[in-house]
Amino acid sequence: MVSTQRAQWRPPLPWQALLALVICLAAVLLTGAAYAHNVTEGDAGYVQEVTGFRPFSFIYLGAKHMMTGYDHLLFLAGVIFFLYRAKDIAIYVSLFAIGHSVTMIAGVWWSIAINPFIIDAIIAFSVVYKALDNLGAFRLWFGVQPDTKAATLVFGLLHGFGLATKIQDYDMSTDGLLGNLIAFNVGVEIGQLLALALILLAMNQWRTRPAFARQAYTANVLMMVAGFALMGFQITGYFVA
Repeated sequence: MVSTQRAQWRPPLPWQALLALVICLAAVLLTGAAYAHNVTEGDAGYVQEVTGFRPFSFIYLGAKHMMTGYDHLLFLAGVIFFLYRAKDIAIYVSLFAIGHSVTMIAGVWWSIAINPFIIDAIIAFSVVYKALDNLGAFRLWFGVQPDTKAATLVFGLLHGFGLATKIQDYDMSTDGLLGNLIAFNVGVEIGQLLALALILLAMNQWRTRPAFARQAYTANVLMMVAGFALMGFQITGYFVA
């Protein structure tokens, strides 16, 4: 049974935590890191020029994307935040991976594109949603608990569309396209597992500390505010671009 432990809703954060959040978000936005699905110039050039089936190259690119895709990792961290059993973690991560894989491959193969600012704003909202879920806000506000498995699958589908939309900007060759997409997705899942291992290692150490319950609340509030900030960045980009 999935742990039902949630951080209790508490008074607003102390000014020190808010100040730290503002500094972190400013650093992210000023360095342009809010473009979570951007592909580096070198990688983009390779994707545009290469032809034929190149499995190892695309596995590497997929793993690299996931390891640097902070929006995916933020959501994934939120998903496993209060999961303690390996079986539960495997179920939720698998649901996210299935959704992510289906829409990434299908989106590129059938040229299903969504405005990048809109889809990235939705992905940022998924971070907000998961933080609120971890805080027990939906039960407190509406008296209901959304289906967490269904939500994880749906947001996985949306995260996949974010990457599919970006890949289409680089006009991958149709020669070996399906094989390269599958290889890229394999790399994404490898990167996800590596990132998950690091997150779990840190989480397990953190959970042994007496202050975890209090700090868990603060961490999820910070995650929620970061998601709202990223949503605002993408929405602004939609109207300005």
